[in-house]
Amino acid sequence: MAKSKPIPKPQAGTRVGNGKDILAGLDHRSVVMRRYREILSQLVNDMGGDPSEAKSIIAKRSATLAVWCEQAEATMAEGGDIDIGEFTTATNALRRLLVDIGLERKAKDITPTLRQYLEGQAA
Repeated sequence: MAKSKPIPKPQAGTRVGNGKDILAGLDHRSVVMRRYREILSQLVNDMGGDPSEAKSIIAKRSATLAVWCEQAEATMAEGGDIDIGEFTTATNALRRLLVDIGLERKAKDITPTLRQYLEGQAA
């Protein structure tokens, strides 16, 4: 009789993968992190609220570049010097990422399922 292989235990997901953290190992209360979350949240809402994993990754990178650009703009507004080549590169990369996830807002699908519709009609 052949011995069967043991079934591997499912691996525990990461806090980022489980949605408990946006970025691992950070103090999520900092001003920069709060701004990052605001931008990321708005991008997700603009995509209809339930993006694919690929679009979520692009949205995170977009939020990162947006915060970086805002910090560079604040430095410039306070009279500091910024590397215009670096800023232009970041801005162009941000634009390309935003084009990939879509610049237009998408409505969240709130169409009820057939079951929800029938339950609503019965009530």
